[in-house]
Amino acid sequence: MKISHIEHIGIAVKSIEESKKYYEEVLGLECYAIEEVTDQKVKTAFFKVGDTKIELLESTSPDGPIGKFIEKKGEGMHHIAFAVPDTNEALNALSKKEVQLVDKTARAGAEGLNIGFLHPRSTHGVLTELCSK
Repeated sequence: MKISHIEHIGIAVKSIEESKKYYEEVLGLECYAIEEVTDQKVKTAFFKVGDTKIELLESTSPDGPIGKFIEKKGEGMHHIAFAVPDTNEALNALSKKEVQLVDKTARAGAEGLNIGFLHPRSTHGVLTELCSK
């Protein structure tokens, strides 16, 4: 497995419309895309910072993963995502190293990426996402 760069940092928010004001009006960033990922019960908004993106995550359902996260921990950093050449190959390689996976195979994510998550119990408390095109 070879990580090429940080793809994005995911931040759980209660409201994209409210939260994006901070990123746009205070930090001067531009939201270039808002997208809903129905099967993950989430709406996303993206900001570019150099070669890395900030992804705001708003739950579209209280029982979705982001809704549960905010209920338990409040708004804040949710995950870090790394770009890899092939998400399925990376998940397979990490499984062989006994890393606990949330996803055994890649699934569709925002911006047309193939994604897979590693469980925080295996990553020193940081939910980690792997992404490929």
